[in-house]
Amino acid sequence: MSGSGISRRDFLGHTALVGGAALGVDAAAGAASAQESGPAANPGPVVWLDGQPPTLDEGQCWGHPWARGQRYSAQGYQLVGAGAEVVPVQSWPLAWWPDGSIKWTGHALAAGAMPGLGAILRPGKPAPHPQPVAVRELPDSLEVTCAGVVWRIGRAGETVIQSARIGGREVMRAVGLVATAQDQPDKEAENVRRERFVGAVASASVEQRGPLRAVIRLEGRHQGPGEAWLPFTLRLYFHAGSPQVRMVHSLVFDGDPARRFVSGLGLTGEAPMADAPHDRHVRFGGQGGGLWAEAVRPLTGLRRDPGPAFRTAQVAGEATPPLEQMPPTLRDELQYIPAWGDFTLSQPNPDGFTITKRTGPVHGWISADGGARAPGFGYVGGASGGVGFGLGDFWQRAPVRLDIRDAASDTARFTLWSYSPDAAPMDLRFYHGDLGETDYYHQNLGLDVTYEDFEPGWGSAQGIARTTEFRIWALPRTPTRERLAEMAALTARPPRLLASPQHIHAAGMFGAWGFVDRSSPTLGQLEDRARRELDFYLGQVEQRRWYGFWNYGDVQHSYDNDRHVWRYDIGGFAWDNSELSSDLWLWYAYLRSGRADVFRMAEAMTRHTGEVDVYHAGRFRGLGTRHGVQHWGDSSKQPRISNAAYRRIYYYMTTDERVGDLMHALVDSDRALLTVEIERKVGSVSLPPTPPVKPPPGQVMMSFGTVWGSLVAAWFTEWERTGDTRWRDRIVAGMESIAALPKQWFAGYAFYDLASGRFTGPGDKVTISHLNGAFGVFEMHVELLELLDVPKYREAWLDYCQYYNAPPAEFTAKTGAPAAPRGLRQGHSRFTAYAAVKRNDPALARRAWAEFSGQGDRPDRLADARPHRIEGPAVLNPVDEIVGVSTNDAAQWGLAATQLSALVARFA
Repeated sequence: MSGSGISRRDFLGHTALVGGAALGVDAAAGAASAQESGPAANPGPVVWLDGQPPTLDEGQCWGHPWARGQRYSAQGYQLVGAGAEVVPVQSWPLAWWPDGSIKWTGHALAAGAMPGLGAILRPGKPAPHPQPVAVRELPDSLEVTCAGVVWRIGRAGETVIQSARIGGREVMRAVGLVATAQDQPDKEAENVRRERFVGAVASASVEQRGPLRAVIRLEGRHQGPGEAWLPFTLRLYFHAGSPQVRMVHSLVFDGDPARRFVSGLGLTGEAPMADAPHDRHVRFGGQGGGLWAEAVRPLTGLRRDPGPAFRTAQVAGEATPPLEQMPPTLRDELQYIPAWGDFTLSQPNPDGFTITKRTGPVHGWISADGGARAPGFGYVGGASGGVGFGLGDFWQRAPVRLDIRDAASDTARFTLWSYSPDAAPMDLRFYHGDLGETDYYHQNLGLDVTYEDFEPGWGSAQGIARTTEFRIWALPRTPTRERLAEMAALTARPPRLLASPQHIHAAGMFGAWGFVDRSSPTLGQLEDRARRELDFYLGQVEQRRWYGFWNYGDVQHSYDNDRHVWRYDIGGFAWDNSELSSDLWLWYAYLRSGRADVFRMAEAMTRHTGEVDVYHAGRFRGLGTRHGVQHWGDSSKQPRISNAAYRRIYYYMTTDERVGDLMHALVDSDRALLTVEIERKVGSVSLPPTPPVKPPPGQVMMSFGTVWGSLVAAWFTEWERTGDTRWRDRIVAGMESIAALPKQWFAGYAFYDLASGRFTGPGDKVTISHLNGAFGVFEMHVELLELLDVPKYREAWLDYCQYYNAPPAEFTAKTGAPAAPRGLRQGHSRFTAYAAVKRNDPALARRAWAEFSGQGDRPDRLADARPHRIEGPAVLNPVDEIVGVSTNDAAQWGLAATQLSALVARFA
């Protein structure tokens, strides 16, 4: 390591990270020696996110980290329980260290494996499973046999699941995607044209084929009147021992928001109904483990009693005794009991759902029941088989709906509406007119007032996406009420098996972080504030109802102290859209604490920001949208939002294929900058405007942090996932060329040649932006500079880290430029700390703590802030608030606290 005298393990090892003598070489030597006791594959513990094994598990998948130097085990891996039992596990490589050793492996378990506390993963021959998953490729379908269910998956056409059979008996068929849309936003408008579309599969591939997990990927578009649209990717996951298929559905909105208004999105299918109507059962999951359970033709509550055997069996969901055992006064008059064919559970908002039913389409609906928040699970079937179905994040994504139709006929239909047709159609048009902002000068004036970067035609939703998770069970008979309640709970809160944060840390993953540490009063105060701010944001999601199809997972940017609301309608102060790395703040908070609630909030944010805030098609493909009133509304389209740095932690911990797709899609996103000029308005802040400097052909003007640093995250991830050194070389080319510029990182930006990946200049002026270090670039550098040996660039980066926050005289002496005010000084204290460690400079470490704690000219205005309750006529509902709170401040403080305490805690 160039010039530091501190090894990688001193820097990344446990003791150094959680407050040991990170700057004292001999004090850290013992810890370094312990960490480097050899590259032998130490067993890695796995943990249940919620602390205990679940009551029901339909299969698990997680990523496992390995310290550098360990080879991928050709014979496989074993999961060993606390009692030394060996649990069957399927394994595959996820990422590699530069020396070819394994960095991350992916692993899957069969349903019901449920290792107890204390299980570890180790290299070794995996135990066999008695009923492995089998995949057979047929000319027009893919056949998956799993847990006694034979699934037939369509290779092409409008049917995703052609059939599911148990013992030769068909229990499910004709499962497919459906969408509805209209040409006007108002349902009641005159001459409104409504259209129905069906998802048509164009291609199918097998990504994994067992023995414990099979993955099938389908791609297609929705077909109906006119040209096909709404492209989708649908992955089907099968786990040995499970009658369930988990379906991850990713949809891109590629329509014209002014002409197409989506009014429904769903997954639909059929269930053959062979039993008598009184032996057919309908179920909906309720609150707190509750269950709504009725028969198509009820035998309870009648004036004529069928007898306790019939009533008990029907209520339990079992086959009733033969009709010959029923009293003839009722047996011969069953036709007078209405058979209920249609059932709906509708959740129009996060706070209430209703259940209604009717006997048929020409008859009226009857109100049956209701509650606050449904888990999103339903069932239709009988003694001869049935279908369970679930929709993830159900009430959080409201408006949503579950339908059962024609249950009294030979074929029942079920539909899971991820966007309910009850609701107003999606209106994705931009939310205001041009307001006179018809040129860059006036757009800059508007930016100065509302913080919104507006430009006509740039606030388009065309190209954004959303991913939804469905679950379908093929069942031989109606399960018990207890099992159905467990299935509902699994739908609402899927259990997760993960590598322990301690093992992730010990393997040297994700840079500078440590665990919750209260070993000194100062560190204890930091931990109190860290928990307080996390709890506050978790509470705000609920109190402010940050829910809905497009919104769930994001948080708001800044608070309005006068209205006691977040600035949801004020330009760039509304939705946060990953501004200043809120995603990373949450992920490091989970790693440090192991908190399940923080993990799930981070997971929802990753799902949202990687899909809704990013373009997946069209002219902005590969770029994301800056914070604003609508997630797609701001005209600033940048890689800093589509940033792979915000996805990779979740990907490696969970092996999520969709997130892997999103990161892979970014490797060529720099090409979009040929037509999307990020700095196009800079010269128009005053009149007359300054003409922009045009780059040479094939080049773009690129900032080092917000753009290049974000692209580096995608290239780094692609390099470690594939071993393809093209992406390493592209990173190195950028590093070498920045180091060759006269002002290096202090130049801020320069012309960038897209073909070679090199900056070409001029880079001869100091142009510092506080944003250049705020979008994951620090975290990526902590990892990359341990893997790449580019000495001149390393020193250039360390100079930037050391002098960004330097006193004016030091800054000028180093750069030759006046020391203009620099923002985010507290967030940049971690840069100072990093330079202190690498340059073995205790004085610099003390300066880092002073910067972080707000000493000097920039006090920490939220250091002592506490949430307080507001109620009464000042607000709609009682809420907690922190005056002046900003997600920018929370995220940057949280990241700085995490990394500073990991780097130089003893100087607190």
